[in-house]
Amino acid sequence: MTVSTGTGTPGLPAVAIGAAPPRAKAPQVEQRNGKVALLFLVPTILLLTIFLVYPTIYTFFLSFDRGRRGQFSQFVGLDNYVNLFTKDPNFINFSTFPPSGALFNNVLWLVFYTSIVIFLGLVVAVMASRVRYESILKSIVFLPMAIAATALAVIWAFVYAPDSKTGLLNAVLGVANIGPISWLGDPGFVNASLIAVGIWGSVGFATVILSAAIKSISSEIIEAARVDGANELQIFRRIILPMVSLPISVLAVTLTVNVVKLFDLPYVLTSGGPGTSSRVIAFTMYQESFPGGLFGKGAAVAMVMLLIMTPIMLFNIRRFRSESVT
Repeated sequence: MTVSTGTGTPGLPAVAIGAAPPRAKAPQVEQRNGKVALLFLVPTILLLTIFLVYPTIYTFFLSFDRGRRGQFSQFVGLDNYVNLFTKDPNFINFSTFPPSGALFNNVLWLVFYTSIVIFLGLVVAVMASRVRYESILKSIVFLPMAIAATALAVIWAFVYAPDSKTGLLNAVLGVANIGPISWLGDPGFVNASLIAVGIWGSVGFATVILSAAIKSISSEIIEAARVDGANELQIFRRIILPMVSLPISVLAVTLTVNVVKLFDLPYVLTSGGPGTSSRVIAFTMYQESFPGGLFGKGAAVAMVMLLIMTPIMLFNIRRFRSESVT
């Protein structure tokens, strides 16, 4: 209920007591801020357009062309994709069991590399949090991450060398009268050997990420569980593991992206060999495009990589929106 004062300045309306004051006109500050924000976004949008959007569109259309010299020369429709999945045993070969080819090798990397890195990183992170020299231990484990992938491959090329005078691994096996084994020259060992190098180089990264997540867990929760009689294994399974599930999923997505775009280790250590037994998708894209000159087919491989990565990134974005990182 409002009450008018009944008085006021002549020519002006009377103001009711208790009534909301007249709304002032919206200032132009927000509009100016929007223009300033857009001005700052222009360089980013320009860079993304030049280095991401345009190459993606160009590669998409090139994948439907023969692509001689990286240019549009002859439209072939879906032939590049059909050849990849049905006529190129170097990309995928379903005529044998287990299958072979670059795509299957990436599946091997995805299963073993990702799972073992997360497992070892979690184990080291949990164990390191229980000792006084935690920082020293994590620094040692993280050290391979400071080495460039190419240098990492060169180091392990010496470790895997068949000559026991050069290869550390065969020298150790020679003490037990085993070997020498051609770790990088035998199709039965080469993929496992490459995956082992990747694991050695990535466990430190997983350890640091998961260690930070574990430290964010309130110590009161763990102490309350101990008071209630929970042992260390139950604490790990029922408290630590669920509370770091989101960081683990983010880490898994990061490692999966690393697997999809993996190139440097196979290129330096084996050049996709012996034969084509250690090829991966990214190496196949390079091999078809540059040495082979089939840029259209290489573009088709690149689009396969993009199709594989898109649902992975969408899953990661949905997890971030639905939960908060521990």
